[in-house]
Amino acid sequence: MSSEEIVLKTLKESVEPLKSGEIATATKLSSSDVAKAIKSLKASEQIISPKRCYYACSDN
Repeated sequence: MSSEEIVLKTLKESVEPLKSGEIATATKLSSSDVAKAIKSLKASEQIISPKRCYYACSDN
């Protein structure tokens, strides 16, 4: 499973938007891997940022 898939799965399972640090802790991925995954997922519009520094799945 790629970093993007892991981050997307975590956000889909979350009830509320998460910070990148919270995603890193939940997934055991490094902060840099999470940041790269977030950037890629935002570019493909699979996730959104409802408020600064928080991320959620775009289909929630």
